[in-house]
Amino acid sequence: MASKAMIVAAQPEAAEAGARVLMAGGNAIDAAITAALVQGTVDPQMCGIAGFGNCQIKIPEKGIHTCIDFHGKTPLAATPDMWESLIESETRDGFGFVLKGNVNDLGYQAITTPGSLKAYYEAIENFGTWDWADVVAPAINHAENGFIVRPHVSFWWNYGANYGRVGVDERLKFSRTGAAAYFNKNGNLKKIGDRVKIPGMDETLRRIAESGPDIFYTGSIAEQIAEDMRKNNGLLSYEDLSNYSTTITDPLKGTYRGFEVATNHPPGGGIMLLEMLNILEHFDLSTIGHNTSEYIRIVAEAMKQATVDKEMFVGDPEFVQIPTDRLLSKENALSCAKNIELGNKVNVERVGQPEPKDTTHVAVVDEKGNCVTMTHSLGMPSGVITDGLGFMYNGAMGVFDPRPDRAGSIAPGKSRFTSLAPTIVSQGDEPHIILGAPGGTQIAMGILQAILNVIDFDMTMLEAVSAPRFSSTSNIIDVMSRIPTYVTNNLEEQNYKIERSPLTFGIAAVHGIRIKDGQMDGGADPGHDGVALGM
Repeated sequence: MASKAMIVAAQPEAAEAGARVLMAGGNAIDAAITAALVQGTVDPQMCGIAGFGNCQIKIPEKGIHTCIDFHGKTPLAATPDMWESLIESETRDGFGFVLKGNVNDLGYQAITTPGSLKAYYEAIENFGTWDWADVVAPAINHAENGFIVRPHVSFWWNYGANYGRVGVDERLKFSRTGAAAYFNKNGNLKKIGDRVKIPGMDETLRRIAESGPDIFYTGSIAEQIAEDMRKNNGLLSYEDLSNYSTTITDPLKGTYRGFEVATNHPPGGGIMLLEMLNILEHFDLSTIGHNTSEYIRIVAEAMKQATVDKEMFVGDPEFVQIPTDRLLSKENALSCAKNIELGNKVNVERVGQPEPKDTTHVAVVDEKGNCVTMTHSLGMPSGVITDGLGFMYNGAMGVFDPRPDRAGSIAPGKSRFTSLAPTIVSQGDEPHIILGAPGGTQIAMGILQAILNVIDFDMTMLEAVSAPRFSSTSNIIDVMSRIPTYVTNNLEEQNYKIERSPLTFGIAAVHGIRIKDGQMDGGADPGHDGVALGM
């Protein structure tokens, strides 16, 4: 039977919660936010009410197409030079710094003002059909019962930190709540199949269900947060919480082979996606062949060009003047494509800036064609859980440059650049692909390849998200182990450096829905634990 509605999420519990909403008559927005709140209870280092993200909503019959940007903002108490004397080294991947005491990476000073809860509520109030309390109810139920550790959760706990960052186990045990919830009686991290119940999370969600987000930003929870921050020398304050607002924008739009591609504005990564698609439109990729040596060379060079331009020009638009029109012009794309045709290599001056991959995604289409695609995250989580509240705070301060007078320097109210790029591809007014991904700096690269797979190679969504991927955010081309060496040997003969991952899946974790000839098919990245559910 053909599906009339569909939800894809990286956690089966979240996908099921959203599916139940759709089956009960809720719309795509109701389902997406229900799923997002459940994600924060069953995968609480990937996202949560103290995180950040971006959400794109399309309601065709009402002519609504909008983005809610809810990136975290640097607390007002922060100053550009406050950590300059603490620098020990740059992380090996170039995305962040190791400071004395790890103050930017672990603990109370690592936290930016969170936006997730406010965005969830605004989405429901403005575009949903269900009452807020009913949307929160499934998350409360999961928080009451706890969650079973799934394979990807365990993988991240054990292998999620690198390049000089504090280990995930240190984050999980940083607070009394975390130490009690995530470790067994012997002091060892819980394993796949073990149950985790986080004290206080269910009660916090009940309070939020009853009072809405005001309790978190200006009410009693805000006061609890502010008091905990004061006691522990945190930067976040009651003033930061009470002043926080999301940013509502029209999507950033481009075209690719006659399709409209709508994605997010900076400080998100949508601008990189559109620039790469503009360049690749000049190549007959289907004739060149999927994941051939020449295909990888061409796409990798487009990735490198977008990386160079991102690092030079893109940041928080409130603080950085971004030449969007020039970067996304067809003239710029043609010039870049000609260089690639000539065999010229783009030089990325320094190793790209991979972010930690602790993020998650949900995509929904309902029977009326309403679409939601949302990526949300904690960054590299701070480890902080205020006694009695249950949720972990984001750790997004860790990626700022502690040296003043640089594009990535700390400034009060500033948001970090992220690669979050929830995207909707349409043919005319009809949505065709609704997708997004977690995966740090690789997000745009994973989404790019999924779009190419669907449009240029006519793959189903499951085929598109399952095909082996590669990435080049430096002068190195990273490939997953399922790409054969006889393909990459040819690239090495052209003096490309290849880094072969031991993993079979990676380069983001793309989740999406394809609508073709009125029929839906969905794909949840096999590298995570998720599922696509149609109904």
